[in-house]
This record gives sequence, C-alpha cells and structure tokens, in this order.
Amino acid sequence: MGAGTKEPPSIEALPDKVLLRVFSFLKHQEMMKYSVVSKKWKMIAQDSRLWGFVSLRPEISGLQIHNVDMLLKLIQNRFAANLRYLELPCDLITREVLQELANRCPNLTHLLLDFSHGAQLADFSELNAFPTKIKYLCLCLSETIFLDNFMKKIYNFINGVELLHLYGTYEQGEEEEGEVYEVLNIRTLKQATPNLRVINMYGISFVDDTHIEAFSSNCIQLAVLCVNYCSKVTGGTIKILVQRCKYLRCLMLQQTNLTADNMTSVEWEKATALQELDITATDLSQATIIDILTRVPTLQWLSAGQLDGMNDAVLTQWMNSGKCASLRALDLDSSDNVTEDMLGKFLERFGGQLEGLALSGMGHVTDTLWNAYLPRLVSARILVMGTSEAITTKIHVDHMIDSLAKFCPRLERLEFRWDNDTLRFSDKNQKAIDLLRTKCLSLKSMVLCDGKLYEIMRGNFERADRRSVIRTTVNSKVTIHYLLANYDELLFG
Repeated sequence: MGAGTKEPPSIEALPDKVLLRVFSFLKHQEMMKYSVVSKKWKMIAQDSRLWGFVSLRPEISGLQIHNVDMLLKLIQNRFAANLRYLELPCDLITREVLQELANRCPNLTHLLLDFSHGAQLADFSELNAFPTKIKYLCLCLSETIFLDNFMKKIYNFINGVELLHLYGTYEQGEEEEGEVYEVLNIRTLKQATPNLRVINMYGISFVDDTHIEAFSSNCIQLAVLCVNYCSKVTGGTIKILVQRCKYLRCLMLQQTNLTADNMTSVEWEKATALQELDITATDLSQATIIDILTRVPTLQWLSAGQLDGMNDAVLTQWMNSGKCASLRALDLDSSDNVTEDMLGKFLERFGGQLEGLALSGMGHVTDTLWNAYLPRLVSARILVMGTSEAITTKIHVDHMIDSLAKFCPRLERLEFRWDNDTLRFSDKNQKAIDLLRTKCLSLKSMVLCDGKLYEIMRGNFERADRRSVIRTTVNSKVTIHYLLANYDELLFG
C-alpha cells in the first residue's frame, strides 16, 4: 500500500455509541452470534443497555438458553439493572434463577413464566427471594403442572402486581373430556394481589363465575377484566362485579357461555365507567342483546360479531335509545341477520364518529355499501371489510381505494378479506394507490390476500420506502382491538 494511502473505512472504526445503536436493531440470537467476531463486538454485545427486554422462549423467536448455568452467567454479565422485561420457559424457572434475578435485576417490572410446555416443576422449597418490583405478571399454564406450592413461595413478593395475565391451554387443541384440574388457586392469588387494574384470563378450562366474584371482592381498582374463551363462565357473577368494581372500563366475554337470565339481571345502567364490551360468539338472543345495549350508559367500543341474535331490530332499538351516541368502534363480524339497508341507516347517523369499523364475514356487504358511506367515515382509523368465503358478486376496489384516500386521512389499519378471485381492479389503479399512499400517511398496515393486487400495492409502497405496510392475510389480521384504551396492557408478552 503506497505512502499516504488511507485504509478503507470499516465498521470497526465506528464509535462505541454508534455501534451500540446498530446492535440495538439485532435480535439477541444475532447479538450472541456476532459477539465472537472481535473483542470490541463482544464488549458491545455485553452492554446491559441492549438487554432490557429479553425473551428466552425460542419457539416465539426468543433466545435459546440450553441450561440454567448459562442463564445464570447471562444474568450476571448482561442483564444487571437495565433488565425490565423477561420471558422464561419452564426448564429455566428454578430457585437459583429467580433468586439471582431478585439480587441482580432490581428494575425488573415485567415477568412472563411459561409452564405450558414443561414436563415438571422445579423444587422451590428453599426459595427465599423473588423480584419485588413486578408490575406485570404473566403465567402460561399447563394442564398437568400444579403451581400452588410455587405460588405460596412468591405471594409475599407480588403484592405490587397491577397487570395479571393467565394464559390457558385453549389454543393447544380441543380439551379432552374428563376431569378438569384447577392447576392454580386463583382465590389465593387474588388475596395476594390487591392492586390489580388489569386481569386477563384467556382460554382457561377451569375458570368459572366464582373466580370472577373472587377478583371483584378484592380488586377495587379493577379497570379491565378479560375472560375470553373461558367456557365455564356463564355470567352468573357479572352483576356482583359491576356493583363492586366502580372503575370497570373494559369487559371482554368472547366465546363464553353467557345465559340470558344472568346477563339481564346485571344493573347495566349503573355501569357508568363501562366503555368497552365484547360479547362475540356468546349465543345471546336478540332480546338479551337489546337489554344490554339499551342500558349501558356510555359504551364506546363494542364487539358483537358471530351472533344470530344481532339483527336489524337490535340496531334500531339501540339507536332509538340514544345509548350509542358515544360509540367509537364497532365490530359486527359475520352478522348475517343485519341487512345492508340497516347498516346504511346506522352509518348515515353515526359513521362520522366511528374510529373503528369491522363489517367482515358478511357476503351481502359489498363495495356498494362501502362506496356509499366511506364519505361519512371521516374519523376512521381502522376498517375491516370483506369475507374470505366465495361470493358471486365481484368487488371493484379502484373506487374504494380512491374514496379511502379522499375521505379517511386518519386511516391507520385496513384489511380486505375478499379472496383473489373476488377482487377486480383496472390496470390504471396505480393512481388510486398513489393517492392512498400520499394521503393516508398514518397507514401502518394494509392486509389483503396474496395475489396480483397484493403485488401491485406492495411494489408501490416499497418504492416509497414503506415496506412494512402491505401484508397478506396469511400472517396478519386487522381488528378494532387496537382501539382499546388498555390494548398494550392486554397483550401476552
């Protein structure tokens, strides 16, 4: 190399601060892999500022740790005071690990313990320390691992928990017939956690009405209760819940077995704080739905899809009652008994105030309705339209895309659920897509089926360096749940 010739610049020459920023975009698996490149990279990868949010569940793209000793070294060398969020699989939940976290990670506030894939529980008989600043606690339950002995050891440390998530085994497959075991004593748990604001119990086979009553008696600050896919819940203690929990804002009851008598006995008119309600797929009758909707004073968010009882009469009486004046989001998925004419009347009156609207799964709701009322949806942030089922009507999307761009400038999420054979568009639709991209600058996600239209739209947005916006229905879905006031706090992990 001749005199005076400079060496070409390399990444090694970057300042540590810049390298730290580069590493912050890597997953922890990648960080571990690249840490062997050089001493400098190893030093950067060990910086505890990169280890604030850590998942050790490899099945959901977390870092795979093969044994407890390796994890203990990780806690000592990398986690330190910057660790705030941690997910642990069952084989790494041991006395040594929990005590080391308590001693070395004083700012750990979010902890997820996944027992769902474990073979057996470790020995916690000598456990004498546990992180004490936990605000968010998530327990993924197993059908065979009983947690009572473990929980007795940590009750004294978790009285500051505000967000409790209990994740059941519903999504692991259909439950086998036979005895259902209560693998966690929820009544004892609620006594140890008096400061709960959010309780999310999802798909737990043993949760029933008595557990709802137990939480209502001890959690006066309760704002959110979710018991989706808890099939033993019939609504028998919702009345007591509403009476006791004056701050209850959100009640999620999707795919539970609610009965008419239980739901009509609730004093809904006194639920003045209740703003968000999910009764999807609960098989409630027309009369029961009318009774609920015409009595809740200030409902802002409603998911009431997959209900045979949801029909024109329900919407008519709800509108006449004046109780939907504050409505901001509505999901009527698969409500085949609601006519297009009735939907038009509803949107004409309330469309301007809606931020979220899902009219999916209904073959009779086509581009005709959407084109007619998109000019009314000026506040829309989330829209879900179409059905994946085959229909004879062809959907012409050019006009819809043009209307979305002109009338929905606040749009953030959009989904077309029609299949590729149903969608029709012209070769000149690039102008409409350009208009959508330039007018809807807040658009984060547009989901549609894989096909020619998807490729056209993806190419258009990629050329404008908005690569993550266009997505397929295979791996993405849009719902109005993004508009829940406590949406972030309801997420599992």
